[in-house]
Amino acid sequence: MLIDSHVNLHAPQFDEDREAVIARAFDAGVRLMVNISDRVSNFEAVRAVASHPDIWCTVGTHPHEAKEDPDLPAATLVALADDPRVVGIGETGLDFHYDLSPRDIQAKVFRQHIAAARETGLPLVVHTREADAAMAEILEEEYARGRFRILLHCYTSGAELAARAAALGAWFSVSGIATFKAAEDVRAVVRDMPGDRIIVETDCPYLAPIPYRGRRNEPAYLPHVLAKLGEIRGWTLAEAEERTTDAFFAVFDRIPRP
Repeated sequence: MLIDSHVNLHAPQFDEDREAVIARAFDAGVRLMVNISDRVSNFEAVRAVASHPDIWCTVGTHPHEAKEDPDLPAATLVALADDPRVVGIGETGLDFHYDLSPRDIQAKVFRQHIAAARETGLPLVVHTREADAAMAEILEEEYARGRFRILLHCYTSGAELAARAAALGAWFSVSGIATFKAAEDVRAVVRDMPGDRIIVETDCPYLAPIPYRGRRNEPAYLPHVLAKLGEIRGWTLAEAEERTTDAFFAVFDRIPRP
């Protein structure tokens, strides 16, 4: 079973052919997808895509959008997560590369997402970029206050943050970036990730893997990510599929396993 753990199918890039994109994904063997919330104010659009029986969704606000509602309470996330199609909290986290929201606001909103993940028991889908020290500090601080499940999506950060997150039981998601020629540093970290806590994603419409780099990404390209993961880890394709499927259902345990 191929599962795309992180899609953005509500994005405007898919407005002209969304159903065709979904059909191509199924034709490529992708059987489940998780549509990721970019901001709470857009949740209705995110949720609409999850009306498909094989597509689920999350609720949350990306760090780029944290400034939209700097006082976003955990209670709002918890209430929306009551929807049975919601299987995670996020995407949330820290992005110090673009700094599209002030860093203190990013951290404040991130902590509210953590509180919601802790209360609901749903996994926290984390975006982190050029914020390794701050991310590790917040995760460890909050984890000491009460456990919650962590999924570091599209992981491209350093080995130290990966190790500190793994010590908290985190899962990791590998994207098309792992196929890029210049991404040997990413592949080096992937080699050391806990083998039972790795899943795959496209993050479509972004980050299309080789041989589609530069084009709009879509879930049908997921097999290229899985193949590269298998190559990096020394797994057969069947083993990579089995391992990532098991890890997916371990972290997204609100989704019934077929």
